[in-house]
Amino acid sequence: MKFGTYLAIYFLIWWLTLFAVLPWGVRNQEEAGEVVPGSDPGAPAMHRLWGKLLWTTIVATVVFGALYFAYDRGLIPYEFLSRIAAPPR
Repeated sequence: MKFGTYLAIYFLIWWLTLFAVLPWGVRNQEEAGEVVPGSDPGAPAMHRLWGKLLWTTIVATVVFGALYFAYDRGLIPYEFLSRIAAPPR
């Protein structure tokens, strides 16, 4: 496969991982005891977005590395990938 294909696959894994990582460690304003007047008590007290982006990158890199290793070693044959990616008959 070409580099662009690997990059696209990594981006898809990263994007899906982001949505899995976003709820990690979230405390709403009500739980933190710091409700800002005029805001929803269920809104996050602290976003910590940079930490979540870092964790997303780490987890996505590990997942991509495992999938690349399996593909490179022939544990996931190309024919199988073609068969499951084909449109239904």
